[in-house]
Amino acid sequence: MKSSNLGYPRIGEQREWKKALESFWAGQLAESDLIKHMEQIRNRHLQKQQEKEIELIPVNDFTFYDHMLDMAVMFGLVPKRYDYDGGPVSLATYFAMARGNESAVAGEMTKWFTTNYHYIVPEFGDRQPAVTENKPLLAYLAAKESLGIQGKPVIVGPYTFVKLSKGYAPYDFHQTIEKMIPLYIQILHELELHGVEWVQIDEPAFVMEVPIHDIQVIKSVYEQLSQALPHLKLILQTYFEAVDWYEELVALPVEGIGLDLVQGAARNLAHLQTHGFPEDKVLAAGIIDGRNIWRSSLKEKWSLVKSITDIVPPERLWLQPSTSLLHVPVTVQQESDLEEEVKQAFAFADEKLGEVQHLVQGFRYGKYVISKQIAENESAIMRLQSSPARNRVEVKRALEKLDQSSAKREVPFHERQEIQQAAWNLPLLPTTTIGSFPQTTEVRKARQQYKTGEWSADQYASFIQEQIKEWIDIQEEIGLDVLVHGEFERNDMVEFFGEKLEGFVFTKNGWVQSYGSRCVKPPVIYGDVEFTSPMTVKESVYAKSLTQKPVKGMLTGPATILNWSFVRDDVSRKEVCEQIALALRKEVEALEAAGIHMIQVDEPALREGLPLKPEDREGYLDWAVNAFRIATSSVQPTTQIHTHMCYCEFHDFIDVISELDADVISIETSRSHGELVSVFETCTYDKGIGLGVYDIHSPRVPAVAEMEQMVSRALQVLPPSQFWINPDCGLKTRGIRETIASLKNMVEATHAVRDRLSRPKS
Repeated sequence: MKSSNLGYPRIGEQREWKKALESFWAGQLAESDLIKHMEQIRNRHLQKQQEKEIELIPVNDFTFYDHMLDMAVMFGLVPKRYDYDGGPVSLATYFAMARGNESAVAGEMTKWFTTNYHYIVPEFGDRQPAVTENKPLLAYLAAKESLGIQGKPVIVGPYTFVKLSKGYAPYDFHQTIEKMIPLYIQILHELELHGVEWVQIDEPAFVMEVPIHDIQVIKSVYEQLSQALPHLKLILQTYFEAVDWYEELVALPVEGIGLDLVQGAARNLAHLQTHGFPEDKVLAAGIIDGRNIWRSSLKEKWSLVKSITDIVPPERLWLQPSTSLLHVPVTVQQESDLEEEVKQAFAFADEKLGEVQHLVQGFRYGKYVISKQIAENESAIMRLQSSPARNRVEVKRALEKLDQSSAKREVPFHERQEIQQAAWNLPLLPTTTIGSFPQTTEVRKARQQYKTGEWSADQYASFIQEQIKEWIDIQEEIGLDVLVHGEFERNDMVEFFGEKLEGFVFTKNGWVQSYGSRCVKPPVIYGDVEFTSPMTVKESVYAKSLTQKPVKGMLTGPATILNWSFVRDDVSRKEVCEQIALALRKEVEALEAAGIHMIQVDEPALREGLPLKPEDREGYLDWAVNAFRIATSSVQPTTQIHTHMCYCEFHDFIDVISELDADVISIETSRSHGELVSVFETCTYDKGIGLGVYDIHSPRVPAVAEMEQMVSRALQVLPPSQFWINPDCGLKTRGIRETIASLKNMVEATHAVRDRLSRPKS
């Protein structure tokens, strides 16, 4: 039996990776120094895995931005809008593809399966793919030469890579895969020549709904790879769920199969027990949860592995996390401020690798070797389970009282629409923003001074009011129709609310990567969630006092708070989501009572929680949509409920959006080239739509004509009365000048369209 890992967090214990990148982008770090810093960070990650005695250490899981972007540039898939002439892709071009530049928009960004990690979508069509450099080989050689590590190169498999890519030219999925096979063979053959023993081929798309004809294509792909690479051992790694076509999977001509035995445990175990496992393959068993931060019950994991060894002998078994550890923080050792009851129940990346190694050692040398660790784990888990925080009587009673009327507006939308238009008297194509404005160094410094006690609560409140007033004035000057207070008091759209609700706890350094250098520190829902006092009323009411224009109250929705937190694993996610919804309902009611009658409850992560298995989706959507409606349905008909969703595929999701019964939903259309608008050509939608007309993840200021064209495209499929105009997401990460310039252009574009619509037709 061996210990293995699928991938390690990139960001470093103190987010060194993020800091190096942002220093480079700011012009404070030379490219050569950036590369040196990155090598040091990568080597430290490899050393830590050595110290944990992990035997199969992944290499090429480290990146300067995103692993899918790495794959795209390795295959020369650089769209023509970037200045690229072939050969290895420069860092300037690489980062332009990720972030955009003055002359070209960035690549589309979307969620990596059901996680909050965003990848850059590779684009086929502009140029013929070709290997520009062998990144896995470079990573393997660097680890071997620097640290003596015989690494396990990691590469995204051809099916997953092409499945998650897009093409703008005439695009045939199966032909594209065939086109990629020689390139994969070239990369893998070079690895083989340099003495690599094992290569991890990540194929998470295998756990999705795979058509029968795709299975035939997959068989052909791996038969070709096998024939071309007789001495290289390939392990096909799946994760995030079970593979439904298990018998065909384990028959593929590879030397190992990796299965998720956490999220896909029930189905994958059933497959193993029913169909067995080939005698000529290694099983890489993902038994430690790579997505959550709780200690594993080593007692339960021991029993699980014991049952697996009845099917697969220990000498052909690897134990590992269920997924890459990209999705969890680095180490609990940095958490000095947590109560022991909570801290002792945590396991981050380093601790999870320790759990893997404990189990391997136990099976090698006898259970007595890890008896102490088993006892410690069980004790820590039971202490938290019996905590008063997990046994709040009032929360349980409130859940029991929920019924259908709890999640239904008193007046249907078509009647509310008329009532709200009469009340607000907004112009055609109202302009607004999604909520947040730039959080400058000054804002972050003030928050830190308040946290450390250097500033009093009154000093901090006064500072926040100054920021709100400044940006209310800016919005008035720009000419926006509906204003926001700017969210300067908020560190993070989920963490802010978690800090004000019971049932949450916060880490000091529990950061994970969201996209690029953007890291988030997810709250931890460890107990029952309960409302204690208003959370956003003070700032919203103050902003409203400064203007005659409408001001939106801004909240984060229950499914997003759930999906962007590390969630307790002793009760169902449905129950936790309903607890959050009941707490938010009280906040919505408090805003309305204070005179805030436009309230935005953002659900950017609603679709993110959608199960990968089609048969599991209806149940999730029922309770997730119901939770949103619980939070928003108790208001008066004049109160307008807005919501916002980020990057995701809406083509099969529009009915669910309508079921939210929000009066206005804002959608992303900028990076996806307006494709979402095409949904409305075939689908009926009667509610308000906020059209995200420019990409806030890029520093680029979009031209007036560009946004005007996007609005005009939307007006071809739905009437102007349904549309609002806004950026595609919050502006927290942007600079002040680019934000003001972009919003001015957005308003100018909107006025141009309004003027055109108001002209009498000839």
